Amino acid sequence: MHMMDWNLYRKQVLEGVGQLGKLSPDTVKGYATLGGAGAKTGHLDEKTRELIAVAVAITLRCDGCITVHTAAAERAGATKEELAETLGVAISVNAGAGLVYSTRAMDAYASLAEA
Repeated sequence: MHMMDWNLYRKQVLEGVGQLGKLSPDTVKGYATLGGAGAKTGHLDEKTRELIAVAVAITLRCDGCITVHTAAAERAGATKEELAETLGVAISVNAGAGLVYSTRAMDAYASLAEA
């Protein structure tokens, strides 16, 4: 059993973006321009860009981004194993960020003694 119906959710997200696009077309056009800008350089292939997008989606905790970019990565030829490795990178970077920000909390605590 799945956590949620990702296919239905992806459809709902895309419909919602479409509705927002009718109300604020320049916002959605601007987003689409940003999304397509990297593809124009040709330095990364579509599969790599989509796997990066999945890793960023994990970091941002965006379910809509997760479902859209996971589906796009699969369409671009990403395997389950490549997705798992990508997720490992996202997990590692998030853990690293937690470690780095922990040093900030320790520094904030140390500054209390100086006050």
